[in-house]
Amino acid sequence: MSGRGIGTRIGRAGSLLLVVVAYATAIGAGWLVAAAVGGDRPVLALGLGYLASALVIFVWSTALDNGSMFDAWWSVLPPAAAVWLAAQHVVGVPGLRIALVLVVVGVWAVRLTANWARGWPGLDHEDWRYLDMYTNGPKVAVSLFGVHLFPCVIVFLGSIALVPALVWGTDPVGALDWVAFALGLLAALLEFVADEQMRRFRKVKQPGQVMDRGLWAWSRHPNYFGELCFWCALFLFALAADLAWWWTVVGPLAMTAMFVFASIPMLDRRSAERRPEFAAYAARTPALVPRPPRRG
Repeated sequence: MSGRGIGTRIGRAGSLLLVVVAYATAIGAGWLVAAAVGGDRPVLALGLGYLASALVIFVWSTALDNGSMFDAWWSVLPPAAAVWLAAQHVVGVPGLRIALVLVVVGVWAVRLTANWARGWPGLDHEDWRYLDMYTNGPKVAVSLFGVHLFPCVIVFLGSIALVPALVWGTDPVGALDWVAFALGLLAALLEFVADEQMRRFRKVKQPGQVMDRGLWAWSRHPNYFGELCFWCALFLFALAADLAWWWTVVGPLAMTAMFVFASIPMLDRRSAERRPEFAAYAARTPALVPRPPRRG
């Protein structure tokens, strides 16, 4: 029976319980693989742990015939990885920095996961983006590489900044740490406000209506901008811990490239097809980085 068939039988509550079980196995697999690699090679341990967890969810997705099983991976695995990395810290890593990073990652993860759980209909639903992607090749291959492994690589690149911040960086806590802390919390708040505004709008919107109020008047994708700010905060923590890790800017750059060249064009094309007013909205509103709404 497909995931949609199972979802119809067990309902939303049963679907969520099944997802919890799936992610418990994924976190367990990732933790075991990271432990086998060892804390003396934290970047490799992080990458292989992420890979193992993503493959476990891929197996679940394939068994249930529903790629949306992977949706929560983005916000569930990074906090588990952060806790594992923090436990590997060497002598001299400031405990205050570890605490600041864990708070930022925790707030971001709880907020994003809760938002997903509130909006997820259950296993009888699969994201339209995945259904579109399946038309481009063999479904199993598209699911493995496009739905599961591509996001896994992007999140891994963003998460490398956690290594100097939590494991190796012994520079004392300074102003840059507090900037990173403030930016990380602001990012979570920005995403929360944007998502809540969109949730309220969807309850009252008319067919074809465009969301162009609140933060959405400043940016077509303010939630994505908040997400990018979060990964930039992790990069700033890495710089604060050890300037030699400047190259972890690859994380925010990879996130930006994904949003600009994949996620945003896909969503904008769909909106343009379904909403006659979208072209005018897009002409006056930036895609990602907010700016004040134009008058007139």
